[in-house]
Amino acid sequence: MRRKIPESTLPKIIRSQMITAEGLQKLRDEHDHLWRVERPETTAKVSWAASLGDRSENADYHYNKKRLREIDKRIRYLCNCIDNFKVIHYHPNQEGKVMFGAWVEVKNEAKGLQKRFRIVGYEELTDNKDYISMDSPMAKALLDKTVGDVAIVQTKLGDFVWEILKITYQK
Repeated sequence: MRRKIPESTLPKIIRSQMITAEGLQKLRDEHDHLWRVERPETTAKVSWAASLGDRSENADYHYNKKRLREIDKRIRYLCNCIDNFKVIHYHPNQEGKVMFGAWVEVKNEAKGLQKRFRIVGYEELTDNKDYISMDSPMAKALLDKTVGDVAIVQTKLGDFVWEILKITYQK
């Protein structure tokens, strides 16, 4: 049996509490869907399964109770995110520089790679393969740079040199 490591001994991950307006709206939509659609449906299933009698061997009851706990946990998490995250809106002063919310196109001559991605908060990464976290080594290396600048991204595999080709923002 594996021994559980106490959470207090694990390193704390420090993440930026920033989000784009679109990202915040997605969180609100998810919260609204869970609260108005999924939770009432699951609560009704739990009530129905409980009305059948013996709950000790009732798989529907146990599954839906577990699902209800998962929904409630996610709702609490989303409430916390919605209340505590800071929405970063586009400002004309950002133009020409890599900042939060920027779409950046970069090129690595040595590897022959070219990439395009958007720098966002960690909560926006789900289902967006062309987004990177503000806290990632790539984003940290690119911040405040302009078109034509070179960014050196330090990773465990070594240093990678990326040239900035284009910076755009959603307005």
